[in-house]
Amino acid sequence: MQQPYDPSGYRALTFHDAVPRFLSGEDTPRAYLERCLETIAQREPVVRAFVTLNPEGARAAADAAGERYRAGRPLSGIDGMPIGIKDLLMTADMPTKMGSPLFEQNFPKQDSACIQALRAAGAVVLGKTVTTELGMSHPGPTTNPFNAEHTPGGSSSGSAAAVGAAMVPATIGTQVVGSVIRPAGFCANYAIKPTYGALHRGERLSFSQSHLGVHAGSLADMWRVAIEIAKRSGGDPGHPGLFGAMDLHAPVKPTRLIVMKAQGWPQTDGATLKGFEAILDDLRGAGVDVVLPEENPLLAAFEDAIAESLEICRDVCAYELRWTLENLVAQFGGGLSDSMMSRLALSRAMTIDDYRLVLAKRETARRAFAAIAGLGEALISLSSTGPAPRKDNDGIDSGVSHTTGSPAFNAATSVLGSPAITMPLLAIRGLPVGVQVIGQPHTDDRLAGIANWITGHIRARSV
Repeated sequence: MQQPYDPSGYRALTFHDAVPRFLSGEDTPRAYLERCLETIAQREPVVRAFVTLNPEGARAAADAAGERYRAGRPLSGIDGMPIGIKDLLMTADMPTKMGSPLFEQNFPKQDSACIQALRAAGAVVLGKTVTTELGMSHPGPTTNPFNAEHTPGGSSSGSAAAVGAAMVPATIGTQVVGSVIRPAGFCANYAIKPTYGALHRGERLSFSQSHLGVHAGSLADMWRVAIEIAKRSGGDPGHPGLFGAMDLHAPVKPTRLIVMKAQGWPQTDGATLKGFEAILDDLRGAGVDVVLPEENPLLAAFEDAIAESLEICRDVCAYELRWTLENLVAQFGGGLSDSMMSRLALSRAMTIDDYRLVLAKRETARRAFAAIAGLGEALISLSSTGPAPRKDNDGIDSGVSHTTGSPAFNAATSVLGSPAITMPLLAIRGLPVGVQVIGQPHTDDRLAGIANWITGHIRARSV
């Protein structure tokens, strides 16, 4: 079933284009769901994207959606959409195991805010997708849908792989460093990491950089899922939530895009750089002004300000995770990975002043980002330093080990709290690599329009 990724032949599973057939009676949400279940049955033994499935609950929800379509009264643009939920988020009908044996029996029987919103919109919550341990670095069993010897990325491993394997049209992920955008790029997804606080994180509020995000097989489905969540559960407490219309923004041709090199540029392999340069040349050929950071002193200053983003993310995560880990060690005495214990050791070595310093560095980066707002309509960058590494890789050390791929192109956007959207525009040695556009806070809607234009005018490349 696994085939090398070829953007010219790959067809993702989409939902928005099925809705007219539901309304006309040519198709039904139940039939659509059964096709998803057939694909899962075929591909799950190798891909291993799901921790838990609830097919009977999903069938009941799909049948209820079918009744609404027959009456001409769907609840929303995602009524009847089968969707997977990252197993860090609570679901009332399935356990929440969080990628850790310590939570194997964890069954809160509550819905997180975004799950309540999805159900209210009529979405069919089909299953829980694999996450790395507690959403950090230690990997789960999921494989890349295009090559089982490679990682799908993390920590939203199963969410990305389920969409890449065409099991479901959309999934929910979360990101603190690079956990939505990087795995989405590795698995040929479209995905949005919205403005910080734009989608209510529910019980994930303990991290000051955690974002709720959406993976999908199309920009249209990605946006509809995000906006339907925002319409019903809003943003995090104290945040205004995601702005925008209910449907994907019409294509917006950018006048000027700024290349973000961040910490990823020196790590990027030659084939990936070659492919990205070809994308930039195509943009220039289409009349877009592409600006490199060395061409403007403000842009150079911005790059300097984000030059420690990986370290900022590492230290923010360590300090904010400490009390959770201390409680787990006290309760269970063991069961955490070596990777997680290294994070605990790092956090124990940090003082309050260390944390204050890292917050000051984060604020400096955000001010430098605001200072370049008038220089371009968005930033453009790779979503990863290359294709997904092999699952048996030794990891990339930035003070903690990253075995699911380097987040060197993602850490900056998490530090900045800015919206980022990744698009499947590159195939490198038969594996997907994403290209992302990045906007100023609360420009998510227009950024989606820019992504819409790029995917409609720039040809995906194979290298």
